[in-house]
Amino acid sequence: MTEDALHMTRALDLAALGLNTTDPNPRVGCVLVRHGRIVGEGWHERAGEPHAEVHALHAAGAQARGATAYVTLEPCSHTGRTPPCADALIAAGIARVVCAARDPNPRVAGAGLARLEAAGVAVQSGLLESGARALNPGFFSRFERGRPHVRLKLAMSLDARTGSAEGGRTWITGEASRADVQAWRARSSAVLTGAGTVLIDNPRLDVRIVYGPWVRQPLRVVLDSELRCPPHSAVFGGDHAIVFAAADAAQASVEGADAASRRIERVPRSERGLDLPAVMQRLAALEVNEVLVECGARLAAGFRRCRRSRLRTNPQAETRFPNNFLEGRTQRLSGKVRALCEAAAPKRLARGRHMSAAKDPVAGFPR
Repeated sequence: MTEDALHMTRALDLAALGLNTTDPNPRVGCVLVRHGRIVGEGWHERAGEPHAEVHALHAAGAQARGATAYVTLEPCSHTGRTPPCADALIAAGIARVVCAARDPNPRVAGAGLARLEAAGVAVQSGLLESGARALNPGFFSRFERGRPHVRLKLAMSLDARTGSAEGGRTWITGEASRADVQAWRARSSAVLTGAGTVLIDNPRLDVRIVYGPWVRQPLRVVLDSELRCPPHSAVFGGDHAIVFAAADAAQASVEGADAASRRIERVPRSERGLDLPAVMQRLAALEVNEVLVECGARLAAGFRRCRRSRLRTNPQAETRFPNNFLEGRTQRLSGKVRALCEAAAPKRLARGRHMSAAKDPVAGFPR
C-alpha cells in the first residue's frame, strides 16, 4: 500500500466515526501529513458543526502549513451551515490536497478542487473512491439519481411467510436480529413503514441504542394512502414523522386536535397503493439520504427496485404463517438462503445481505 493510500485509509476510518450523526451531511474524514508524519486529524461529527478539514486544521495548528490533506470527499466551496473548507485549507497554507471522491452536490461538483488549484494547491482525486462512496451511499444517490438509498428489512419464516394467521404482532426473529435492526436504524435518515404495520404492530420505529452523548432519531415515514392511522399511534410520538397519503384522500381525516403530531404529504396513487418513486423523490428533496424500510409483504413487494435487502429468516419456522412475501409465485427459497438457514444454529438468524433483486427473487422482490 502506498503512503497516500495508507493515509486515505485512515481518513476513511475517521469518517466512519460519524456514521450515525452527520445526516443529512456526508460522513467525511481528514488527515493532515507533513514530512511523513500525521500532524492533525478530524472527522465531521454533526450537521451544522465544523467539517472534518476544520477539525484537522485546529488539531495541527501551525504545522498545517506545507502539509498534505487527505480528505474522503472534495472540500466544499460554498457557504452553507459552515464556511467553505477549501478557503480554510488555503488560508492554513496546505500545499497538497488528495480527495477520495468529488462532491456530487451541484453547489460543489469540482468547484472546491478548482478553487484550491487556482490558489496554487496541488490536487488529486479518486484515491480509494469506492470506500468513500460505500460510506455515503445515500448522499451520492440523492444527488446522482434523485432518490435516497433504500434498504429493505424483512423478517420471514423459511417458506417466506411474514405474519401469523391470527393477525396481530408476531415475532419471527430473535434478540440478535432486533439489535442489528437498531444499528441500521441509527445510521438511516428515515425509517419507512406502511399503514398495515402501524395498525397491527403500533411500532415506534425509533433508535433505542445509546452510541454517544447525543442520539439522532431518524425521520419516521408512514405510507397511508387513505389516512387510516390514528394520530396518537406510537410512530407519531416524536417530532419527526411524515405521512404520505393519496392526493385524493379525504381531507377530513387529517383534521382535529391530534393533527399536529404528523405532517401530511400528498402523492399520486399507483395501481397498488401510492406512487413509490414520487415518495422517494420527495424524501430526497427533504435531504433524506438513506431509508430503512420495515414493513409487511405487500409493501415490500412494491419496492422491487430496492438494491439492498436485509433478510431475516427463522430456520425452525415453516408453513405456519399465511402472508407469503413471494405472493404465490414460488414456495422455495433460493439455495443460497436455504444453505445459510441450514448452517445456522437453532434459533439463530440467516442473513441474506446485499442481494440483488434482479438475480434472486427471494432476497429481493418477485419478478
